[in-house]
Amino acid sequence: MAPELVILIISAASIAFVHTLLGPDHYVPFIAMAKARGWSLPKTLRVVLLCGSGHLLGSVALGILGIFAGIELTRLEWVESQRGELAAWALSIVGALYCVWGLRHAYRQRPQTAAGWHSHGGGSHYHEHLHGGDTHSEPTEAPPSGSLTPWAIFVVFVLGPCEPLIPLLMFPAATQSVAGIFWVTGVFAAVTVATMLAAVTLGQIGLERLKIPALARFGHTTAGAAMLGCGVAIGWMGL
Repeated sequence: MAPELVILIISAASIAFVHTLLGPDHYVPFIAMAKARGWSLPKTLRVVLLCGSGHLLGSVALGILGIFAGIELTRLEWVESQRGELAAWALSIVGALYCVWGLRHAYRQRPQTAAGWHSHGGGSHYHEHLHGGDTHSEPTEAPPSGSLTPWAIFVVFVLGPCEPLIPLLMFPAATQSVAGIFWVTGVFAAVTVATMLAAVTLGQIGLERLKIPALARFGHTTAGAAMLGCGVAIGWMGL
């Protein structure tokens, strides 16, 4: 293996790792969604693996097409930037809708109080109280379709580009060989997905230890707000 290719491979791994950690959209939505829906860690990681693979395939396909079709780098970068803006808008919209639904869900699940006159020791007074262990709330409302939100996130990730892959890796690799292209993209993809899986695992395990009963019914709201925040961060703050 040529020394130049070794350097490219090391660069691919380093850039993939840093790019993934600096992009909160690579892991925060999954951690928040898993907490809100009570997913097991294996289920969460399956969703991450699916979305991460879709996230990479679009940019890899576009980069390889550009290399073999001789498309100018500036044109590919323009396409990637448009995909990035579209993904940011999509993530923001999905997050906002889910946040609104979460607020409605939390309102419907609020504890109910009973008020009235009660007699105590020959006297009576008026007060409100919660229904103890039989707390009353509105009928439980299921999340919007059991698989709808994960698939919505998958679509957003397919739209989202891997910005460093084309300008920093694909074209330098193309000057080496076809084998070099696949080595660099393979390492970049593997490190990206592995970093996503590791970050989500640590985040989910950490949140499982954090229990705040008063905020339990706001889990869906928090998940939606997290997705909305990530959309704003990548679309308007450049993260």
